[in-house]
Formats: sequence, C-alpha cells, structure tokens
Amino acid sequence: MTLQQKSTKSTQTVRVIACGMIAREILAIQEQFGLHHIDLKCLPAIYHHYPDKIAPAVDRAIVKAKAAGISRIFVGYADCGTGGLLDRVCEKHGVERIEGPHCFSFYAGNAAFGAQWEDDMTSFFMTDFLARHFEAFMVKPLGLDRHPELRDMYFSNYTKMIYMAQTDDPALSRKAEAAAAFLGLAYERRLTGYGDLIPALTATAAL
Repeated sequence: MTLQQKSTKSTQTVRVIACGMIAREILAIQEQFGLHHIDLKCLPAIYHHYPDKIAPAVDRAIVKAKAAGISRIFVGYADCGTGGLLDRVCEKHGVERIEGPHCFSFYAGNAAFGAQWEDDMTSFFMTDFLARHFEAFMVKPLGLDRHPELRDMYFSNYTKMIYMAQTDDPALSRKAEAAAAFLGLAYERRLTGYGDLIPALTATAAL
C-alpha cells in the first residue's frame, strides 16, 4: 500500500458503535487526539443493567451501518457481561471490539486491573458516568429510593467502592464519595484517566 493510499484510508469514516456510558470519554479522546475519522453511534447506557440486550443491539447497529455503506466499524464495548455473545457478533461481522471484560477494566488498564483483581474482587466500581448519574442510573432503577432496605440485599457482599476517575474533577469526587456513603461502603479513589480506551480508539485509524 502506498503512502497516498494509507493517507486516504486513514481519513475514511470509522463507525464506532459504543455504550452510551462512555460517550463523553470517546468524544474527549476524539477531540484530544484529532480522531476526526470516528463517527460515534451510541447505544443506550441503560444496557449496562441489561447485558443480554447488548449483543443483539450491536448486531443490528452493525447491519444498519453496513447498509448505509460504512465498511469500517469498531465496537466500543468490552464483553460487558454478555458472556461471549458480543464476541460472536463481532466474529460474524468481522469487526473488532475494545479488549477487556468491562469498562472498569479498560479504564484501569486491562493488565493493571487483572493484576489487582484478587485485592479488588469485593469492590463496587464507580466511573465518572456513574458518579455523575448515580441517582438516575443506580438509585432509582434499583428502587433504593423507594425501598432503602434493598441496599443491603444488593451490596452486602461488597466491602468498598473504588472510584475509577477518568477526570480530576473535585465535584465528581464528592459525588462518588457521597454515593459510597449512601451504599454503606468504604471509599477509595483512583485517577485512571481513559486507560486502554485511548490506544483502542487511536488504532481505529488503521482499520
């Protein structure tokens, strides 16, 4: 492939089909690194609570993108609780996804997350998105506002909350700490940044 051909390929659109929970982060990385080839299409963030919906929704989104003439596609999900079903969809369509079991892992860096898993396995993980939308995305859907007694049923096996912060935002840190207190969990904050999401998105230029 010539340099001119490579240049032309790198400017072609790549449809990134992603979880709505990481939309803000993808747009921030896109702006920071000038990834103008990315065309972001987000699926509902609420699928985080319903992982059985993810693979079928991604399948439909890929089919729709290809029907629109978009051949370069990247899936902005880790496995995210699909039990390998998302990988089957990716294999069927010949597309790639973000490596890792879930967003908490790729934000921390998959290697680092795996190395710390034995110490963190009883932790509840928080991200910027979850800190920002804790009441709307966690409290109300789980019914904790109406039935506070459910808190211990859902969270009794956790020992602490780990806030994996994508940005150094004191207001979000306060929200995350308040969420930990609401859940009755010890609190720890780790500034992870965007982790493995950055190389995953920058690599889409070569698809």
